[in-house]
Amino acid sequence: MDVPQPFLLLCALALILTGGSCRHIDHRNLFTQRMCCKRQSHFVYIGQDISGSPVSIDVGLCRSHCGSAPRSSPETGQQEYSKHSSMLEFLRSKKLGRRGAPESPEPLGQLPSCGLNMMCEPSGMRVDRVLLFEGAREVEVVEECHCELRLSQCIRVPALRTYNAETPYETVIDVGGCSQSKGGAEGFSCLPTKFDSALVETPNKSDLIQTVTACELKESCYRIPFIEYYYEIVHHANGVKEERLKEIDVGRCLGGCTTGNRCLLRSPSDPEICRLWSDRQSSSCVPQGYESHSFLNQHGQMRTVLSITSCKCHK
Repeated sequence: MDVPQPFLLLCALALILTGGSCRHIDHRNLFTQRMCCKRQSHFVYIGQDISGSPVSIDVGLCRSHCGSAPRSSPETGQQEYSKHSSMLEFLRSKKLGRRGAPESPEPLGQLPSCGLNMMCEPSGMRVDRVLLFEGAREVEVVEECHCELRLSQCIRVPALRTYNAETPYETVIDVGGCSQSKGGAEGFSCLPTKFDSALVETPNKSDLIQTVTACELKESCYRIPFIEYYYEIVHHANGVKEERLKEIDVGRCLGGCTTGNRCLLRSPSDPEICRLWSDRQSSSCVPQGYESHSFLNQHGQMRTVLSITSCKCHK
């Protein structure tokens, strides 16, 4: 039987480097081995349903190493949560436990990660609506993962979300997102600056979904455009009265201002990724500078509209 030449080359390389035999070499596609990125189960307790029963959902996570890893189960998560008085205390205890635990070496036999300048990211997500005792809540669930190029520029990237999955109203929308750019100056992040909306049909009504259309490198507290229209009356020198539409960019302040680390739960596969942030902020992002726009309205009265020119963090 003829032995494929690539296999012989692999055997020779193994003999030179390790001095072992080549009978155990796995001659699968090496590119596939190096591009290992898989979805793994990750159960999160989100509350109680209307009957009072605990609800845990497998939201999934993307791991860049595909060796054998312990998986969390809904029973384990609920047992751990029941030992604490609140969800916040539960998450804080997990964070402290992970911080104090020694880092375990990667299991032997794990396949390599995505590679340099690449990251393991969700390629498809769905949005599930769960009815809890406190009311309806939307939960994003990872469906598939893939190796994605880590961009150095700040740009808008596609982000597909499936709404009303496995129903006659199933809809896939590109809600958009911003690249995890590492090329910006310190203190700046790639953040959304322009938005749009899309309609999702449901049996009861149409839901309006906000989408991202543009991203820029911004500080954590930043201004975005926000256009408003008004009717303006203009009296010309020749006595002609004209009614026209006046456009004013009044602006909005977005982002948050915090001191210290607000991350309560980090990704077990990538500690740089925070899965849950603290809601409480030490200060808020508020207008700093403004300018006034005065005009005559339809009733012949002078009206003044203020617009935001800059934003700042305010305690």
